[in-house]
Amino acid sequence: MTRGFQLFKPPLLVAAVLSVSMGTAWAQHSHAGHAAQAPASESTPSTQNMSDDDIQTMDSGDVQTMDGGNAESAPPPVMDHGDMKMQGGSAPPDARDPNAYSGGYQLGVGKYALGENRQLHMADEHLYAAVLVDRLEWTHGSDSNAASYEAQAWFGSAYDKLVIKAEGEAEKGKVHDARTELLWGHAISTYWDTQIGLRNDAGYGRPARNWLAFGVQGLAPYWFEVDATAYLGTEGRTAMRLSAEYELLITQRLILQPRIEANLYGKNDPATGTGSGLSNGAVGVRLRYEFSRQFAPYIGVERYQTFGNTADMLRASGGRSGETRFVAGVRVWF
Repeated sequence: MTRGFQLFKPPLLVAAVLSVSMGTAWAQHSHAGHAAQAPASESTPSTQNMSDDDIQTMDSGDVQTMDGGNAESAPPPVMDHGDMKMQGGSAPPDARDPNAYSGGYQLGVGKYALGENRQLHMADEHLYAAVLVDRLEWTHGSDSNAASYEAQAWFGSAYDKLVIKAEGEAEKGKVHDARTELLWGHAISTYWDTQIGLRNDAGYGRPARNWLAFGVQGLAPYWFEVDATAYLGTEGRTAMRLSAEYELLITQRLILQPRIEANLYGKNDPATGTGSGLSNGAVGVRLRYEFSRQFAPYIGVERYQTFGNTADMLRASGGRSGETRFVAGVRVWF
């Protein structure tokens, strides 16, 4: 054991001496670094003891650049754009011919010359025409069978159009009640049109009535289709017609359509069998199947009811004031 200790003693002694020497040298170097930094911090003005006015009045002359110079004396760098290659200019010799795949034709030249008149138009600059037969149906009541129709056609642009509305009922080969309107429609918002024009009421065994018409038609919030029109007739007659309907999509083709309609008049008209106030109304529901958007047969049920003086006139003539009707028909448009 003594011999082994003697053999390993010199190396251990050498390691201890080296570690002490390195620690001493590192301490001296670190102290020297702190000493070198001290004069720089003393020469730099501190802002801790300076007021706000002193800081604001410092000019750029007190600021030094990284190389020790004054900030005011250092000129800003100048960038030379002369050697930069900008976009544009002539195409390279091997560039693809822009007309190589057009068969030699060019826009505005030859076959595709636009001419003096403008050829391109926006969608709202075109004229459109459409016919919608919303109801073409057979109705069966308690003691009556009749055919009814309601249609609308228009021609014009997205802002102004000519509108024709027609509604009536025929029984035993005779049209007993028919309403026809010729209107001019103007768009006042995205979903609403104002309409102004003329209305004519006619029918078998009754006198005709003519009216001035003014109303609105459009799509109300929650997708209710609304039609409201006021009328001014001869001899101080006034009237108003309100209708609304909604389309509930059971599937993309099977659609349930509730509908309500009401007619009001300002004065009694015994010759036509209408009384003042709320004259008549109808509430119904129709279920249609769209084989296409343009063709859809349907079935449904409707309650027709008269009110007030109109109901009294019907009962006095031996008629019913109201009845429930079963309907079957088709809805088409083109």
